[in-house]
Amino acid sequence: MSTVFHNPLSIPVLGFCAYSGTGKTTLLKQLIPVLKQRGLRLAVLKHAHHNFDVDIPGKDSYEMRKAGARQMLVASHVRWALMTEDPQETDPDLVHLLQQLEADKADLVLVEGFKKLALPKIELHRAALGKPFIYTEDPNILAVACCDETQLPAQILRLDINNVEQIADFVLQYAATWRPPHPVVKPLPLDAGETGDGDNLSVRQGIDKILAQVQPISATETLMLDDSDNRILACDAVSPVDVPQQTNSAMDGYAFVHREPLPEAFEVKGEVLAGHSYDAQLQLGQAVRIMTGAPLPTGANAVQPRELANEADGYVRFSGTLKAGQNVRLAGEDIAKGAVALAGGSRLGAAEQGLLASLGFAQISAVRRPVVAVFSSGDEVCQPGSELKPNCIYDSNRFTIKAMAKRLGCDVIDLGIIEDSEAALTAALAGAAAKADVVISSGGVSVGNADYIKKVLAAIGEVHFWRINMRPGRPLAFGKVNDALFFGLPGNPVATMVVFLLFVQPALRKLAGELDWQPQLLPAIADETFKSRQGRTEFSRAIARIGADGQLHVTSTGSQGSGMLSSMVKGNCLAVIGDQDERVAAGQPLYILPFGALL
Repeated sequence: MSTVFHNPLSIPVLGFCAYSGTGKTTLLKQLIPVLKQRGLRLAVLKHAHHNFDVDIPGKDSYEMRKAGARQMLVASHVRWALMTEDPQETDPDLVHLLQQLEADKADLVLVEGFKKLALPKIELHRAALGKPFIYTEDPNILAVACCDETQLPAQILRLDINNVEQIADFVLQYAATWRPPHPVVKPLPLDAGETGDGDNLSVRQGIDKILAQVQPISATETLMLDDSDNRILACDAVSPVDVPQQTNSAMDGYAFVHREPLPEAFEVKGEVLAGHSYDAQLQLGQAVRIMTGAPLPTGANAVQPRELANEADGYVRFSGTLKAGQNVRLAGEDIAKGAVALAGGSRLGAAEQGLLASLGFAQISAVRRPVVAVFSSGDEVCQPGSELKPNCIYDSNRFTIKAMAKRLGCDVIDLGIIEDSEAALTAALAGAAAKADVVISSGGVSVGNADYIKKVLAAIGEVHFWRINMRPGRPLAFGKVNDALFFGLPGNPVATMVVFLLFVQPALRKLAGELDWQPQLLPAIADETFKSRQGRTEFSRAIARIGADGQLHVTSTGSQGSGMLSSMVKGNCLAVIGDQDERVAAGQPLYILPFGALL
């Protein structure tokens, strides 16, 4: 018997086991109403030992199941039931069965039977039946509910099998103290362990090959701090001052000299407001009223909060704890003069701008913005706002690419839609490479595609066409046209966005001078089954949320067609199924890649 139970749910599971005739069903029929009355929402899973039918012969559901339907779901406005034909040579898989329950609509699962399987259980025992105990062979037995005649050793928790209220107390205590196990930490799905071969690359190999060709921009420019949002700091910002500049009070209160023995009362010598000072040296037995941020007088080494002080007749008495250094912020405690306050290569946002302002910086040196040229190709692509021609589509990829590049702080050149001709594409690519650091196109990179772009790139640039072991977004072209980086993205709209997130984004960040950026992968719990194929990394559009257990939970947005841009609008992340997995079952851990900041 396995001794470890892997609960796939975010709610507790508790079994009731016994030999036939002990009264499991009778007890549960009495216990369930009591637990429901006490506020527990219950799900029950029962083990049946024989062939059984839950629907009635002659009813449509019964007849369709018997006719060969593997799954039969029948529903009304008050209940629904799913009957599944799933022959097994051994007992059914308990973990699989538990995953079929709607755990978000229950607080506890009661399991009747499965006495041979590892799960927390209460054993039922009646001495008159003459059956052996189960607990002697099963370490998962938490308690034995038995009759008065049953003899138990002192170390086994005993419950009265005829006292339903007592058993309910135990169940409620178990449910209240149960904590979900920490999910198994899976290897990061985009790490160097992924493998590929030849032009069939893993996601990690594709990223590494691209980044190896990216040289950060060296040109810089001086900006006013107000104009530095989303820019990359070109060099370390070294603090010209201590922060805080002087040792000061962390709260409103009284500054005093803490040295034993302390007097019962302190003479109040004055008041210090923020931006002012007390110029005399404070002596033992003296105090000053002080405001938050005001510098401590010379000699003072502690501050007592105003609410723990009582001032009367020129003296103040303190209650509460008194110790040296309390509620005092030391000069340079946050940032010392001469220390690096913000490293070069940092992307500036509101917090970084505020930090630089607090140090007195009015201007900063920033890396020049990367320039990105974007075009779409294909006679089937129409400009939004124009009449949609027969058998054509509106161009969405160019707009999503431009928007994502701008979010990354790039200057964008829109080359529009380039016609499918060798001359037009040659002129567009050559012109774009002369003006931009990066050229991005969408469409025309799949194997067997009739577009001219491959021929043109082979003539004027150095380009690799790869098949990335991923979905969506398998085809990818990358290389250089003169000194400009070139990305040829797939034509399907969702694939374009996913490939941009995974491959173009890190390249643009490195090009802009942003150091050591890595995609933010977060562990989450799958609330449904996510399927893939071993050897391929799957990126499913998904919605992540915080569950009642305090952990991230994720569900898919539904259909995952590569042309369904609405799935990117509905979602806030990509659920990542690594190349070692064929599926991630509901209740199991996986990683998500949030994309809200870029999309």
